[in-house]
Amino acid sequence: MTARGQLAAARRIVVKVGSSSLTSLDGGLDPLRLDALVDALAARRAAGSQVVLVSSGAIAAGLAPLGLSRRPRDLATQQAAAAVGQLLLAQAYAASFARHEQAIGQVLLTADDMIRRANYRNAQRTLERLLGLGVLPVVNENDTVATDEIRVGDNDRLAALVAHLIGADGLVLLSDVDGLYDGDPRLPGSRLIGEVEAPSDLETVRIARPGEGSLGRGGCPTKTTPAATPPPAGIPVLLAASEDVTSALDASEVGPKVGTAFQPSGRRMSARRFWLRHAADVRGSLDLDAGAVAAVIGRRRSLLAAGIHGISGDFVAGDVVDLVGPHGVVVARGVVGFDATELPSLIGRRSRDLAPEQRREVVHADDLVPLT
Repeated sequence: MTARGQLAAARRIVVKVGSSSLTSLDGGLDPLRLDALVDALAARRAAGSQVVLVSSGAIAAGLAPLGLSRRPRDLATQQAAAAVGQLLLAQAYAASFARHEQAIGQVLLTADDMIRRANYRNAQRTLERLLGLGVLPVVNENDTVATDEIRVGDNDRLAALVAHLIGADGLVLLSDVDGLYDGDPRLPGSRLIGEVEAPSDLETVRIARPGEGSLGRGGCPTKTTPAATPPPAGIPVLLAASEDVTSALDASEVGPKVGTAFQPSGRRMSARRFWLRHAADVRGSLDLDAGAVAAVIGRRRSLLAAGIHGISGDFVAGDVVDLVGPHGVVVARGVVGFDATELPSLIGRRSRDLAPEQRREVVHADDLVPLT
């Protein structure tokens, strides 16, 4: 089945919408745009699909009430705008979905919720229960508390993570661009790419940067990243303009006739492993000997201190680090169980030679994803 056919048949689908698709030029939420989006989501829900919405717009919605004319640059003001705007955004969605008698639930996530085992499981259970109860979850990054260290980065990436978290059958990315072009779409001669069958198809693609007045933080340059990374994990993706949302969510046999469709390939993985592989902020590295590489890659074992002969970076327990083989190639990535200051006295030593409280995995197999 083609990617468009798979998207049409998806029983569980994640839809992401950007800030510029929800706000007016003079700031604040645009009720007409928001209602049009909700109408299309409700129609897809009525057609039998479970739908999760990943929505930008909290910071943009908070600008006008705070008297701000443009997106602030400093983190504290961004978080203040998000605190005001998140409430307005949730109220607007609740009122619009009420026209269709559709209950919604707000779910705010940070990157920590994808890599910390307990947080990950809680987020997964919450979303599964909401969907089981017939609720349409509205997900956003928790901008009021997210710092640069715990930020997913943009809602395209967050949508891809959520798609893996809930085992979605399709992912639709809506923005102010109508698809992927082989050149700057503002210039004559640029061609819309209707189908992408493999990541190699993107090697010659050039993307124009968004304007300085953009209300969002994603913009065109981010579009190839989330669109290119989910397909290897088994999820078809559609990139389309928000104004084409009705066609983008078409559940007919033919499927969406707009945008750029990305064919999935390979096996899907858990959201935690997807995050580690594609989106994690790496804080350091561990140098492994050949035996350790064989254990963690070939036998999928946990990494122990005995297999490490060097470290670099300033990290703490719970951070993500690269695992580097003898030839300097990054072979895996994982969540480290020790601070960088603790490891120098442990590396190269067998577990039986360590103090009892130190006899644990440096990187647990459940928190490790091979990159080779």
